[in-house]
Amino acid sequence: MKTGGSENFLIRCLCVLLIPLGAIAHKNGAPCARCPRNAHCTNASSCRCDPGFTSLSGKVIFSTSSEVCTDINECGPPLYMSCGSLAHCHNVEGSYYCECAPGHELLSGGTKFQSEKENTCQDVDECSSGKHQCHNTTHCINVKGSYKCYCHHDWVARSRPLHGLNFTICEEVSFPSWTSPSGVNSQSLSRFFDKVQQLSQDFKPALAKNTIQDLMQEVDELLETPGDLETLAPSEQHCVATHLLVGLEDVLRVLSKLLPNGPLTAHAPAGTGLSLTVQDQGIGDVTLGQSQAKMQLKWDVAQESNDLGPSVVGLVSTPGISKLLAEAPLVLDSKQQTVLREHRDFLAGGSPVLLSDVVSAFVSNKDTQNLGSPVTFIFSHHLVTPGPTQKVFCVFWEHSQDGCGHWSTTGCRMVATGDASTTCQCSHLSSFAVLMAHGHIQEDPVLAVITYVGLGLSLLCLLLAALTFLLCKAIQNTSTSLHLQLSICLFLAHLLFLTAIDQTKIKLLCTIIAGVLHYLYLASFTWMLLDGLHLFLTARNLTVVNYSSVSRLMKWLMFPVGYGVPAIIVAISAASRPSLYGTPTRCWLHTDKGFVWTFLGPVCTIFSINLAFFLMTFWIVKNKLSSLNRDVSTLQNTRMLTFKATAQLLILGCTWCLGVLQVGAAARIMAYLFTIINSLQGAFIFLVYCLLSQQVREQYGKWFRGVRKAKAEPENYTLSSGTVSDASKHSAAPDFCLPSSLSKYPKSGTYPCHQPLLGIG
Repeated sequence: MKTGGSENFLIRCLCVLLIPLGAIAHKNGAPCARCPRNAHCTNASSCRCDPGFTSLSGKVIFSTSSEVCTDINECGPPLYMSCGSLAHCHNVEGSYYCECAPGHELLSGGTKFQSEKENTCQDVDECSSGKHQCHNTTHCINVKGSYKCYCHHDWVARSRPLHGLNFTICEEVSFPSWTSPSGVNSQSLSRFFDKVQQLSQDFKPALAKNTIQDLMQEVDELLETPGDLETLAPSEQHCVATHLLVGLEDVLRVLSKLLPNGPLTAHAPAGTGLSLTVQDQGIGDVTLGQSQAKMQLKWDVAQESNDLGPSVVGLVSTPGISKLLAEAPLVLDSKQQTVLREHRDFLAGGSPVLLSDVVSAFVSNKDTQNLGSPVTFIFSHHLVTPGPTQKVFCVFWEHSQDGCGHWSTTGCRMVATGDASTTCQCSHLSSFAVLMAHGHIQEDPVLAVITYVGLGLSLLCLLLAALTFLLCKAIQNTSTSLHLQLSICLFLAHLLFLTAIDQTKIKLLCTIIAGVLHYLYLASFTWMLLDGLHLFLTARNLTVVNYSSVSRLMKWLMFPVGYGVPAIIVAISAASRPSLYGTPTRCWLHTDKGFVWTFLGPVCTIFSINLAFFLMTFWIVKNKLSSLNRDVSTLQNTRMLTFKATAQLLILGCTWCLGVLQVGAAARIMAYLFTIINSLQGAFIFLVYCLLSQQVREQYGKWFRGVRKAKAEPENYTLSSGTVSDASKHSAAPDFCLPSSLSKYPKSGTYPCHQPLLGIG
């Protein structure tokens, strides 16, 4: 490489010597060759590149016109022309020059020179010469080759556009103004802001860390013992909470910029905590955590585009603020409202319940209403399993124009939720929490009409059935006693359901209503179970007249089992979970912790047992029917037995299983079937056990004829006292209590009632 360099240097020197000769020859009129650009001729057939250029072929003298002369880079290899220290070599076409480095100049005041011998470069003091561009709020400090603009002690640097350029401007740091909200009369709040003012007066930027810790302690004490703040109206409490949350964020945002780079945590005894981190130029992601919450975001979110100061990200946990946010309303965004309307859901009037602590996120960037990338929050909360009328929402505290606020879901969405944690993502920063709102399925007007009309008809039918079972001695037996108790329990349950199911304003009253409904419906199912047992035992001892052993057994079991077993179940349930009687929307059993299975469990058990009784009864009737006398085993009686046994199964709880099947795509159909069949249960009982009984129909006919006859001829007869007394014995009880034919029995004998077939006639 050195040999080649020497040769090139000799060639250049030779070129310099030969140029005058070529020029003389050309001047004397000698013929000249046609040379390429950046070359000149030496004679009629030869050319040479100009100084500072070399041929691609490497030849000094060439005769071909296709040769190309290229620039020699004197600043690069292999020449590396030296300009000396504090200077740089700059190559130009055919030559080069040296120039002092930025922030330096020659003693002569110039900046360009040709060789190292001419180098007199020295540092320029921009600060003393006035060549700097520092703002008047800063002071200039000269450094080698440049200068820097520094802020005075306890001032903070900001970058602002000025005449199209960004200049560093310094601002004095002071404790932000934070005073008590106007219109709120509270001694506790006044004492708190007196302490804040004392912190402001004693504030020193160098002790910003201590000031932050003291401030968190004061906030913690206020939220732990709010004093007379708890006596304020809910709307005033919401205003106070808004003022505290916003003010705390503003103060921490300013004071944290005075902290050195790195993390800072502060925790108070009652749970109020702070986690923040400071970086000059944060890159990538940042994660902050409190005991019950974690926040993940990108550093780009925290930095202002024109701010040269440090970047801050902070997370404040204020569990005690929930005392002031009780009864705060929830406002859903339009998208979620549309989704809920499509699913026929809407929020009930009750206040939502906070599941997590309230956390506030703040960054050095004040413009956080529409972030470029979402912020992720992971909340830990107590175990909860939302029921069908409950929904979990990720919310933030939205400030209203009047200085108060409300919970809102705008810009936040729930990513995932479990029994003890919920993950949220939001496109803005504020104070966040996870809450559970109580709702209910919007009442279908058709189902509502079916319910009220069906239950109203059932109440009438159950009343008529109970009067029939109670007053008509001709059909009274063990079976009718069971039906009477079933009718009474269902009548009371339906009546209480219609009149008091939504009386949720008084918690104690709602709890009592839920407990009584629980007992009455369980008692109804228990009497259904006893009716199924009686049907099975009667079929097992199949006879038309004599079933005294069955009657004795049922009389012994009836009342202890029919009313005692439901009482035991309700007593155990109430003792173990009394708070789960009554929901925010209905006076019924709560779905939390599977409490509703204290009702569904016995119902499913009774249905399974009754299904087994029905199948065994049907099998016995089928096998033994042919062995009965000809009158009983007629086709008509066979059809009636089959129909009544099937109806018995429906009445004994089969239809209630439709309520459990209200899931998936068939939920709406199952809801209609469940409502129609169960609301008409009383009508089924009256139809099967009264209207389909020939004996009862005959007595109904006699009773109506007696009523019409009494109305038609009240004035045509004058009865003696003895006759009236004798007649009253028969008219006091309805005529349908007498046998259908008096001629079959002697005048002095008794008149036995016809026994119902298998106890179900």
